[in-house]
Amino acid sequence: MEIIPIQTSDMTARPPGLADLAEAFLADLDLSESSRDTYSRSMRQFISWLEETGRGGRVDLLREDILAYKDYLTKTKSSYTVSLYLTTVRKLYQYLESRRIYPDVTRGIRGSKKPKGFRKDSLTPDQLRLALSSMKRKSLEGLRDYALFNLMARTGLRDIEISRALAEDIRQESGQAVLWIQGKGRDSKDDFVLLTKEALKPISRYLKARGSLPGDAPLFCSHSDRNSGQALTTRSISRIIKQALRSIGLDDQRLTAHSLRHTAISLSIKGGASLQQAQAMARHTDPKTTLVYFHNLDRIQAGAEKFIDF
Repeated sequence: MEIIPIQTSDMTARPPGLADLAEAFLADLDLSESSRDTYSRSMRQFISWLEETGRGGRVDLLREDILAYKDYLTKTKSSYTVSLYLTTVRKLYQYLESRRIYPDVTRGIRGSKKPKGFRKDSLTPDQLRLALSSMKRKSLEGLRDYALFNLMARTGLRDIEISRALAEDIRQESGQAVLWIQGKGRDSKDDFVLLTKEALKPISRYLKARGSLPGDAPLFCSHSDRNSGQALTTRSISRIIKQALRSIGLDDQRLTAHSLRHTAISLSIKGGASLQQAQAMARHTDPKTTLVYFHNLDRIQAGAEKFIDF
């Protein structure tokens, strides 16, 4: 869709409709498909709010309107979601100003401050062992669920990385089994996690039970009649992990599939992994993200509260 800039010195002149401009903005983004979907959802939320509050589908908003939207998000969404949705709106208005369609009324408006620490809890080694021992491995689904849970707890993989993994992504690098992965926000499989024998053995059993497979078969797939052979979705992966935790009495909203990632990183550090080693496994772009784990563990182990006695 071609957008024709408004030929006027007054950039607050009556602009085209927001929906059409948002469509052009999204089409102009150079993003992966998953990131584009995220921006699209965020934009739909913004447009829906404008309609519900009587602001209509116009793009000629004031700074006060954006602040009102931020206030609405702050009351109804997490700090992470607030920042994500506001980022989308800011980028939209930066795009509009760059094409002299409408000034950037979002300048200086910041996202919600992220809380310190983690949103999800970690598990103890005893809890991990209990969860794994409670999982039945007589069926194909049972072998899959056990291998899946075990892999996430030993490597810190995200659910999206599990969903994207193929059978052929398991390879040998310098004599070590590894799983090549397409990380969050990546367009290709350009990183890997090490597969220790404890991580690899359950996967091998599961793949053997599935029989002969083409290389591009999903590493973990559905075995239901309707979706047999299709890669597990992130929702399915989350459900499998949640069910395993509930089966041992751990039914807490702060214990999820992502908790296994926190657990893996924390246990690696407790076991002696350096900052660089833990960062490489977690695939954190910024070492400061990994340092949070070190700081939290140090805070617990050397807490001043332990010296209080009365």
